[in-house]
Amino acid sequence: MKKLADEDMKQVKVKNKMFDQIERCKSDLQKDPTNPELHLRLGDLYLKKHLDIFNAGQFIDEAITEYQLAMESLIDSHEIYYKLGVAFFHKGDLDKAINYFTTALEKKNNYYEAYYMLSEAFVKKAHFTDAIDAAEAAVFCSRFGSSSAHFMLYKLYNALSFRNPKTRMRAVWEKCLSILLAPFDKIAVKNIISNLSYLRFLPLFLKGFYAIQVKNYGMAVELYKDAIETAPGFAPLYCVLGDIYLSTGYFEDAITEYKMAIWLDSFNIAAYRHLCRAYEEQGDYNQAIEIYNKLIAMAPNLPDLYSNLANIYYIKGEFDLAISNYQTAITLNPNPSWTSVIAQTMGFVYQENKSDPDAAISAYQTAYVLTPDDIDIYVNLGSAFYDKEDYQNALSIYRQALEFQPHNAKIHCNLGFLYWGKGETEEAMKSYELAIKYDEGYDIAYNNLGVIYLDDLGRVKKSIELFKKAVEVNPNYALAHFNLARAVTIVGDKVEAAKLYQMAQDINKITGEIDPKDIADKISELFES
Repeated sequence: MKKLADEDMKQVKVKNKMFDQIERCKSDLQKDPTNPELHLRLGDLYLKKHLDIFNAGQFIDEAITEYQLAMESLIDSHEIYYKLGVAFFHKGDLDKAINYFTTALEKKNNYYEAYYMLSEAFVKKAHFTDAIDAAEAAVFCSRFGSSSAHFMLYKLYNALSFRNPKTRMRAVWEKCLSILLAPFDKIAVKNIISNLSYLRFLPLFLKGFYAIQVKNYGMAVELYKDAIETAPGFAPLYCVLGDIYLSTGYFEDAITEYKMAIWLDSFNIAAYRHLCRAYEEQGDYNQAIEIYNKLIAMAPNLPDLYSNLANIYYIKGEFDLAISNYQTAITLNPNPSWTSVIAQTMGFVYQENKSDPDAAISAYQTAYVLTPDDIDIYVNLGSAFYDKEDYQNALSIYRQALEFQPHNAKIHCNLGFLYWGKGETEEAMKSYELAIKYDEGYDIAYNNLGVIYLDDLGRVKKSIELFKKAVEVNPNYALAHFNLARAVTIVGDKVEAAKLYQMAQDINKITGEIDPKDIADKISELFES
């Protein structure tokens, strides 16, 4: 505790010294209000105070004002444009920052610091190609003093290096150069000192981690909020606090914390991912899409980003965009099991939402090549062949699947539907009975077999038994209630039929299994007869 207290006292002394310097500079300006060097000095002090990680104050506007006053006399100074760019960068006005950095470079075309900060600004705007160009220009301007630019290139190339050995080697090379040249780069030295100062928060992190493990989220939140008050420039604090808010359902608070973490650390991939998840949980899919696109611009070779983005487009009903992103994910991912799942998902979209059985079959066949032992692929592929009315191929696929899993109820049920569609009633009934034998809670098999008994064989009582069983195992099965009502109507119990139709109608508002008009027509017929 004493060591931490000594550190706090040191920070207090630094703050007091800076405050004295600011007051002295303001006093000198009262005597000489047009002195540009004094305005420049005061702007530097305000900016330094604003960027102090142990300072919660906001002094960026004061810094900008002083720099602008200095610029009235130093209109051709590359340095003043650079300082204004830095100030607007830290204010979050990136377009103005880029304009000032560009102007500084027009006045001094070998200005290392301006190129480096221009790269930082492009990263925050997710313009990563421009960021690489600016960082490489910075390296060219200062060969030995370019550690920070090399480290920027390392982060950029590292993000682009998935499944690209050449880019990965380039990233490693840039990192090595950044380490070797660090002592000669004042920006790098400053960053190293700043990062080392964060070590004092290690005990707090451990304490907060323990509070999370024992689900004392209130204590963890207070710990991290107090730490942020002490060091508002420490990005990991915001990320951890955002995780707590996300896990406890406070999505707006989580979003705020993740945005701060990203602002302070533009390459914080975890913060980007969690921000996307927070937007999804909140139902703000447009914002989630925007963040995923920024992530993809940063790391264009990560396949799960495309699959996650595709899932959002699917939820929004934008199926073409969903398919496009699924295809990219499949192209990028080397893992057969994962890629097979994505291919099956894409096949489902083609089959159910695009009514394109040929494309669905192609997607399912891709999945089959990757994971030939996955029984779900056989089920889906057979269903796609059925939709195409290619009954022979569908039958062949289902029989092949039964060789792997002869007791699979779903395959027997699908076979029943296939035989039924072909008019082979006896074979359909055998398949549905096997489905029920291997899964006594298979509601669809009970219902479909009931329809055969009702509509094809005219055995109403047997159909009622089956429909009742379907409703028993799944009370929210609208179609089973509807079919049971049809059967009950035939035996003359119109009151019970009306109740069942009403139940089907109520459930169908949620499940959407039946055309509402069909239910309404049946109810009308019931009371007209």
